[in-house]
Amino acid sequence: MSMKEEYEKYQERRSALMENPMSVIWTDQESRYLHPFRMYGNLYYVGDDWVCVHLVDTGEGLLLIDGGNCGATAMLIQAIWEAGFNPADVKWMILSHGHVDHIGSAVFFRKMFGTKLLLGAPDALMFEEHPEQSAIQESTDFMDSLFTPDILINDGDVMTFGNTEISFYLVPGHTAGCIACFFDISDGNEVKRAGYYGGFGFNTLKGEFLREIGDTDCRMRQVYLDSLKKVRDQHVDVFMGNHTNNNRLVEKRRYMEEHPGENPFVDEGTWSRYLDEKRDSLLEFMKDPAN
Repeated sequence: MSMKEEYEKYQERRSALMENPMSVIWTDQESRYLHPFRMYGNLYYVGDDWVCVHLVDTGEGLLLIDGGNCGATAMLIQAIWEAGFNPADVKWMILSHGHVDHIGSAVFFRKMFGTKLLLGAPDALMFEEHPEQSAIQESTDFMDSLFTPDILINDGDVMTFGNTEISFYLVPGHTAGCIACFFDISDGNEVKRAGYYGGFGFNTLKGEFLREIGDTDCRMRQVYLDSLKKVRDQHVDVFMGNHTNNNRLVEKRRYMEEHPGENPFVDEGTWSRYLDEKRDSLLEFMKDPAN
């Protein structure tokens, strides 16, 4: 095949991608850039306006919670710089679950900066035995790849990162290895409790998908309900979203800009209210025969 023919094939593939409604996930990701900001104390937001990434300054290195979408690594690095930090100081990255839109920068950070990668043990097993469930094949960059985590997260683990102790729970549902975590954050005067639930989507609870992966009785739906109940009563002052719609992050960020001195992210009722909303929505989802 000549170079001209190869280029024409490339253009054909690009046109097909642009006609795909899902292409918005991969194309023009820079349009989703969100200027980083301090959510509270030593907790910062460095994600975009769709996929959440949080940064914790532990006093002995930086901790990232999630790695953003595949193809958005450069944007994440820019956000870390803009927030006033050096990406080379990211010592740990906790992955909420093993889907392509949350693990994008993981391999790069490990290779470039020596960042330790943490993942729920069941999702690490998924990477080994059923890598297709990660949806990594949907990435438009053949260089994107899965990985073996440095540290496995199991239910009930408590780990220390610098001055930050984090309690972990497995909350299977969105994936088998989805995690929730809770830790203290401080502005130097007050201490607040941050809470993170690593995946709320129902897309992996559709009957067609569950049957394809062998869950013919759709048991994962009840597992998801049990997971919500498991951590629903945790005390959380600052609810960290997995995607920005979980906690209306963009709207609250705008409110902070318009109302200096007020912080809508500090709200101890948001966590339980949202988990209750997801419970009720899932029960309705389960009633619909189309699902």
